[in-house]
Amino acid sequence: MRHRRIPNRRVILAGAGAAALVAAAIVLPNAEAANTSSATPAPAPAGLTAVAAQTLASNLAHRLGGSAAGSYFDAQAKRLVVNITDPADAAMVRAAGAVPKTVEHSMAQLRSATATLAQQARIPGTAWAIDPRADQVVVTADTTVTGTKLARLDKAMGVLGSMATMRHSKGQFKPFVAGGDAIWGSDVRCSLGFNVTKGGAPYFLTAGHCGNAASSWSDSQGGSEVGQTVDSQFPGTDFALVKYDDANANPPSAVDLYSGSQQQITHAADATVGEQVQRSGSTSQVHGGQVTGLNATVNYSEGTVNGLIQTNVCAEPGDSGGALFDGDAAIGLTSGGDGDCTSGGTTYFQPVTAALSAEGATIP
Repeated sequence: MRHRRIPNRRVILAGAGAAALVAAAIVLPNAEAANTSSATPAPAPAGLTAVAAQTLASNLAHRLGGSAAGSYFDAQAKRLVVNITDPADAAMVRAAGAVPKTVEHSMAQLRSATATLAQQARIPGTAWAIDPRADQVVVTADTTVTGTKLARLDKAMGVLGSMATMRHSKGQFKPFVAGGDAIWGSDVRCSLGFNVTKGGAPYFLTAGHCGNAASSWSDSQGGSEVGQTVDSQFPGTDFALVKYDDANANPPSAVDLYSGSQQQITHAADATVGEQVQRSGSTSQVHGGQVTGLNATVNYSEGTVNGLIQTNVCAEPGDSGGALFDGDAAIGLTSGGDGDCTSGGTTYFQPVTAALSAEGATIP
């Protein structure tokens, strides 16, 4: 694929030659809007932003306690939908500015179901996620789950009854090595996620499985070194910190839109289920979609990665480490998934806020 040198040392990574990984467990909270009032309620206020919805969801989850059952942001209506198990809580949810939806299972019950799956069915090629739209744990089996592995999964699901349902993926879960503007290690191509600073010095973030594969990076294949990996976290989490060799480098805080323009990045933010986002990667360039889950756990063949963002944004090999963003907010770093940008698929991202916190770094 064509590669060009990045102006002002701008890089947005993804990853390329790492071994294929098989994913297994995914935990996601999302939901679907519904009006559960028995009378004629006042309509929920519209006009919430994804950030405001996230704050409201957190506050309501705390207030609801045991009857909380997940929430999601309705991006079209710009409102937050909150699942409850006690109809008596509906008035409080409405008064706070959200739409209540009464469901059977609480979030605590569904999380307990995922714990059961983790104990009994941690099988490579499987995944599970809490989906408040269905008020169930949705279990996914990829094309490698057959025979005795499928029988073992069926047995575990039988214990959960109506709390779980299963679907089959047409592909296989794996990490995507490449993304954003390309960066090159000795045997691997990845993408820079976001330029950051630490102690006043310039660094950038990429995927941890990319950082594990290369200790130094160039902005062109076979080119001179521009930075060195100083920390790489994978599995467990999936991020790496690379320090620019030039201490006076001033790389832009921006994402390549592959249209001759850039999206300026001013801050990092946590994702919200239902939020509309974009991803930039060196293989498939820029694609958009929606956040479909948070706190996802993926069991790759190399180990488990926790706390990921799940989306329906497509990605392909070479997109690993690339930037997930919403306007001027940095959201995530491309980790892995299934499918491609022809047939679609599911993609997982390391939250940028967690990586920044762990490294003591900031968005410039």
